[in-house]
Amino acid sequence: MTDISKTTMVTPPVSKVSGGKKNRLMMMLMPILVAVILLLIPVPEGLQPHAWHFFAVFVGVIVGLIFEPLPGAVIGLTGVVVIALFSQWLLFSPAELADPKFKMAAQSFKWAVSGFGNSTVWLIFGAFMFAAGYDKTQFGRRLALILVKYLGRRSLTLGYAIAFADLLLAPFTPSNTARSGGTIYPIIANLPPLYGSKPNDPSARKIGSYLMWVAITAACITSSMFLSALAPNLLALGIVNSITGINISWGMWFFAFLPVGLLLLLTMPLLAYWLYPPEVKVNDEVPRWATAELAKLGKMSRHEILLLVFVCCALMMWIFAASFIEPAMAALLVVVLMLWTGVLNWNDITSNKPAWNTFAWFATLVALADGLSRTGFISWLGKEGAVMMGGISPGTATIVLLLAFYLLHYLFASTTAHTTALLPAMLTIGAAIPGINLQVFCLLMVTSLGVMGIITPYGTGPSPIYYGSGYLPTKDYWRLGTIFGALFLAALLFIGYPWMAMLF
Repeated sequence: MTDISKTTMVTPPVSKVSGGKKNRLMMMLMPILVAVILLLIPVPEGLQPHAWHFFAVFVGVIVGLIFEPLPGAVIGLTGVVVIALFSQWLLFSPAELADPKFKMAAQSFKWAVSGFGNSTVWLIFGAFMFAAGYDKTQFGRRLALILVKYLGRRSLTLGYAIAFADLLLAPFTPSNTARSGGTIYPIIANLPPLYGSKPNDPSARKIGSYLMWVAITAACITSSMFLSALAPNLLALGIVNSITGINISWGMWFFAFLPVGLLLLLTMPLLAYWLYPPEVKVNDEVPRWATAELAKLGKMSRHEILLLVFVCCALMMWIFAASFIEPAMAALLVVVLMLWTGVLNWNDITSNKPAWNTFAWFATLVALADGLSRTGFISWLGKEGAVMMGGISPGTATIVLLLAFYLLHYLFASTTAHTTALLPAMLTIGAAIPGINLQVFCLLMVTSLGVMGIITPYGTGPSPIYYGSGYLPTKDYWRLGTIFGALFLAALLFIGYPWMAMLF
């Protein structure tokens, strides 16, 4: 490895530096430019001016989330602050402003911070603390190594070990990026060299390419399988409730996707083994390496045992006690227990930058999505969408909208941006179609968020991690992404849709 302390820092040429500044400036101006252009466009017929102006700023925020000239939380907070400051023209109707008892400043602030009181946002925060417990106690690493120890002799069973490791971690890790980058990838990155498989080399196909592809597909499947396995899932939950009034519980989500999730998890390593076969089929070194790593960890610590008990209790409350205790409160209860028992300390909470960043980011996005509904833009969009889809049967409309929602993910490098930008529109159009099973429609939309991440090298958080590993060439990634993306979509349509329609 390179000794960083001895590495000479090379200053880039001035032209490159200035070019980088220009690109960043362009990315910063892009959201503002898009918002201003929309503000200058005449208000569509049937829509109040303040609703159109709110939508213009909202689109500017989405463009900012796509290009990310600044962190997502900064973009979202900027949008909320701008709307609150100019709420007279962006948030409130003339009827509200005409009411002498209406206090615009107080109501503007109340709306701006409303997302921070949203239970979904706190559930996301609590789940991030669970992930911190997995990392600190090394319980997540232990689970993955145990599976590799017993299933790692053959390449195919090693693929299943990776998939099952992700499955075990997913319900308690709301970030598939953290799950993959913090636990799964650091472990499997050690495996290809044991087979003589090197990155950016023809030997990558010995086994490294196969393992990396299995890992990213498993991450996408488990992200759809559990409500708490992907942060945008929780954001989608709040959007669904805000627009349709439908509450989707942890258990409802799980059972709705269960047949599709099980089928994909059980067949995906085998499909990858056939479509992208490793050259090495058997190796005895991997189980020995995993055994040695487990020996270094030693016996399960008290904190690992406590963490296991706590997360199982949280899971039970999410599934069976949602009517007695709010899921977010159950998560916070477990966080308090972890603090009192020493599994985590207060510094672990305050220093968890990803958790606080996501907390602020999603709180602003929830407020912005709620604002679309509050201003009347969503109801107007629903009426317009229903007119466009007039004469189409509810079943056909469901399939068409799901296909559009899924395939438009090619345009997004963030599942969060995709969810915030498109889900409100899709839900509104769906709700306006006579005869549609709205609960099933909502479940199809939200459970597609994880699996759609497979289609591109930038489709979900872990994608760049595995794409950048050196084991997945660009042409292979796009080819396999198309194949597996089509298979995942087909499973959702031909298995998930009938199952959900029967269940709900």
